[in-house]
Amino acid sequence: MSSSDQLKALLRAHIEGDEERFSAVAMQLAAHEARIGHGKLALELRDMIDKAKAREINRPVPLIQPRGELADLLQASYPKVRLADMVLDDAIKNRLDRLIREQRQVEKLRAHGLAPRKKLLLIGPPGTGKTLTASVLAGELSLPLFVVRLDSLMTKFMGETAAKLRLIFDAIRRTRAVYLFDEFDSIGGQRSLSNDVGEIRRVLNSFLQLIEQDVSDSLLIAATNHPDLLDHALFRRFDDVIRYTVPDEALIAQTLKAKLAGFKTRRLQWASLAHAAAGLSHGDITRACEDAIKDAILHDRPALETANVRATLEERGAIHGK
Repeated sequence: MSSSDQLKALLRAHIEGDEERFSAVAMQLAAHEARIGHGKLALELRDMIDKAKAREINRPVPLIQPRGELADLLQASYPKVRLADMVLDDAIKNRLDRLIREQRQVEKLRAHGLAPRKKLLLIGPPGTGKTLTASVLAGELSLPLFVVRLDSLMTKFMGETAAKLRLIFDAIRRTRAVYLFDEFDSIGGQRSLSNDVGEIRRVLNSFLQLIEQDVSDSLLIAATNHPDLLDHALFRRFDDVIRYTVPDEALIAQTLKAKLAGFKTRRLQWASLAHAAAGLSHGDITRACEDAIKDAILHDRPALETANVRATLEERGAIHGK
């Protein structure tokens, strides 16, 4: 690669915010200068790169905090989890990976008149990874995660909820981030339900209009345990609808191995444990693993054994009537 190409690649990486690519191209540029005999310049460039990397490691991550009325409507965080931290079936993982790639290369898509996926509807039982998915997307894209606080959004006063929704969509337009509407059925319930009231219909109509008009760069994620309650008009407003289910025994074994990897184990019978955990969600399996590790620590056991892990899995299953 010529130095002119390296300079263009360096500038492109800076514009796209790709720090890893920026550092890699900068090191190539330093190596190029060394090869053509500019040893002093090459050393200076490498020193600058090393200092920049050191500052990046120690730099505190700036959190964008909602202000004014939005402070009561949005809960902000800056997740660090990644897609590799989740145990998912290949179909879901591939769809999330595709969204991440589209978001990272948004300018390339727009150059061809295309838009990246940015509106997701996640449906499935509790504890299957819907909320964690929002954190993973924020972590992968280095964006803040804003969780909409439904207790503050939904009010009994006519027109107030719709007005608050408009505030949230103004924030979606102004501040690029991942916005999560959890328990989305409280907003998106079917307008034809017999127990519905006019105000709820107005809120849903406002949401439909706002999401249709949204041309922001933010990601909007809605999650629900009750897709059957959602108004049918909502589904076509989202770029993707992803269905989560409780894991099968193969995924359960993967989850157990991932969650117990940090603690010493003694010849655990993974197939037997996966069978004992059949029907449990990822969240339940995670909590059962944590309980097993805590018990081992509190009882001074040097390693986890099959019987101890199975006991916590069966206890978790009994809670849910399994």
